[in-house]
Amino acid sequence: MASAQSTAETTAQHRAGHGARLTVDLSAVTANWRHLAAHAPQAECGAVVKADAYGCGLAAVAPALWRAGCRTFFVAHLSEGIAARALLPETAIYLLNGLPPGGAEAFRAHALRPVLGSGEELAEWAAATEGASPAALHVDTGMNRLGLRVEEALALSGDSVIARAGIDLVMSHLVSAEQPGDPLNAHQAEAFAQVRAAFPHLRGSLANSSGTCLAPGARHDLLRPGYCLFGGNPEPGRANPMRPVVRLEATILQVRQVEAGETCGYNARWRAPTPRRLATLSLGYADGYPRSASNSGHALVGGVLCPILGLISMDLIILDVTHAPEARRGGTATLIGDSLDIDTVGQAAGTIGYEILTGLGSRYVRNAIE
Repeated sequence: MASAQSTAETTAQHRAGHGARLTVDLSAVTANWRHLAAHAPQAECGAVVKADAYGCGLAAVAPALWRAGCRTFFVAHLSEGIAARALLPETAIYLLNGLPPGGAEAFRAHALRPVLGSGEELAEWAAATEGASPAALHVDTGMNRLGLRVEEALALSGDSVIARAGIDLVMSHLVSAEQPGDPLNAHQAEAFAQVRAAFPHLRGSLANSSGTCLAPGARHDLLRPGYCLFGGNPEPGRANPMRPVVRLEATILQVRQVEAGETCGYNARWRAPTPRRLATLSLGYADGYPRSASNSGHALVGGVLCPILGLISMDLIILDVTHAPEARRGGTATLIGDSLDIDTVGQAAGTIGYEILTGLGSRYVRNAIE
């Protein structure tokens, strides 16, 4: 274990190397996974770790979830599947974006399972594997994005292509699971029940993060949580049952006084109504913090909520720290953490917490803790 002195020296070097730090709490990720698994004990709880584990770092997150007991993982692309396989040699890894033309050999080489969403994909995989390599069947029940239409899937009941393609899972994706009262949820659940009845020997998966909170009939055999594993609220408008996972902090580079009428930032999009105290942070949109949070987002300095002023720059953000006496050169501002959870940050930026997470940049000093 590093000594306190060496840890302090490393922290100082990190601050000098880049002034923004991203901390990922792996114990929170695994606690969230266990919470969901306990919430639906009749189903297996998998994990969606696409987009570099929602920006939190696949290399750290995937092994942590495996140690916690997760045995089924989902990613989007072949490159992500290959990276996941190198970390997880003994687990089921499904690729949500399906089988690209001519991709069967690479899938088989890395023991990856495509989620087949068209007749063409199904035929190609069946011809290449003859049942020797598992895959999932994706049925579209309302998204109109990927997947066979319900009537196409029902027509395959009893067709030998299902066995020849090694189908071991049938799945669909909910459109509005975060809105429990949306009639689309009931419509999709009914359509998926029809599909399940046509393939009684296959396991079924419908519930995404928010779907795990819907009626038990939406859970089926395999849960596919993603966003909520990383601290996102699966039930917007209610208290978040998930533990926060990420913390984003930036160093204060400079503090200055401005007079009434002075402006700051590009295009002078903010003007001081009275004398104000401003702080400039070592963080910008090149680090993945959204420019759309200009003049609407906040940071915490010494526990004080400080507005973001003017346009966010590529590498810098300006705060109003008039009421934050602890603001000083070399101090710290929190952009994500404490009262500024990812959903709050997303809302302030006119987007969603998913985009905040997956946009987290590569320039941060990253620290995964357990």
